[in-house]
Amino acid sequence: MKISEIENGKVKICGRTTNNCEPVTLVWTGSFVEFRVKASEFKVLLEGPYDTYENWIAIELNGEIISRRMVSREKEWITVFRMHNPENETSIKIIKEVQAFSSDANHRLNIYAIETDGQLLEVKEKPYKIEFIGDSITSAEGCVGAKCEMDWVSGVFSHVNSYPYMIGKKLNAEVRVFSQSGFGTYCSWDCNTDGAIPKYYEDVCSVMAPGFFDKNGFYDKWDFMKWQPDAVIINLGTNDDGAFHNNECENANLLKMVNDEYVEEDRQKVRDTMVDFLKKVRDNNPDAYIGWAFGMIGDKMELTILEAIQLYQNDYHDSNIGYIKLLEVTDKTIGSRCHPGKKAHKEAAKILSSELKKKLKSLQG
Repeated sequence: MKISEIENGKVKICGRTTNNCEPVTLVWTGSFVEFRVKASEFKVLLEGPYDTYENWIAIELNGEIISRRMVSREKEWITVFRMHNPENETSIKIIKEVQAFSSDANHRLNIYAIETDGQLLEVKEKPYKIEFIGDSITSAEGCVGAKCEMDWVSGVFSHVNSYPYMIGKKLNAEVRVFSQSGFGTYCSWDCNTDGAIPKYYEDVCSVMAPGFFDKNGFYDKWDFMKWQPDAVIINLGTNDDGAFHNNECENANLLKMVNDEYVEEDRQKVRDTMVDFLKKVRDNNPDAYIGWAFGMIGDKMELTILEAIQLYQNDYHDSNIGYIKLLEVTDKTIGSRCHPGKKAHKEAAKILSSELKKKLKSLQG
């Protein structure tokens, strides 16, 4: 049965994408399709086109991850389960484990059809919606793999081992991720102003290299009314700080330091961009709590973030916003590629879930 032929409400497509369902194309970290069935067997037809960075998926049954695997470039039927009791309900999620690789013009996950011997049921909605905006940390780089693993490959990304996924579980929330490794608020770690998340936030997925994506609606403006979050968590600033320290990139003078201190004029450039981004996030998510979380890979940008929040509040008189300090990664919590590992993400999820519980209850109350 083609995805496009499934009755409305009996398939859930989560994550920014176009309206095309032949096939459903997932690009962003943690995007998924979800089904609920009474069946003894369930299969899905999918493919993972790419030039450089292959796709990985995780399969979740009834709220628990049962497998994680690489996806073939070619169409392939995958058996999700078999020999289940057809009288029992089974919830299924096919989750994109890896980020949108912006330099790979063909990287995407296509889901064409399902095959089952049972009955499709309505997919239940979660009580909360949370959006996470960030860089490699939020993209879950380093969440799997040995500490010695330093190759930049898609296999070291794992959404289901990351703090956004964990928070979704803790709070029974639907989560969406908008993140890119190496990107910042003002520029990327290698001093490229095109590597700035705010430039792409209002589009479906214009961060991707042109070719398939600009020709198929991914450069279009995103309709925020399709999905209004109860909370937006921003975790940016690490790569802005990295650009200050990067003396070897082509544009190394973009953000400068003197005596190990930010040049004030350059620091203010980053701060003002943060203020503008908060305004953009608020304009598109008028009722959401906005939390800026930071600190997992150093906290030198903390003062700049706090100033940005204060300047934004002065302009917008917005009290529905806050700063959440996260624990810095240690030798015990580090993962592959010198990034926070699963243990560090558990710590972050605990802190953020505690804060979000209070905010979400007040929003619902």
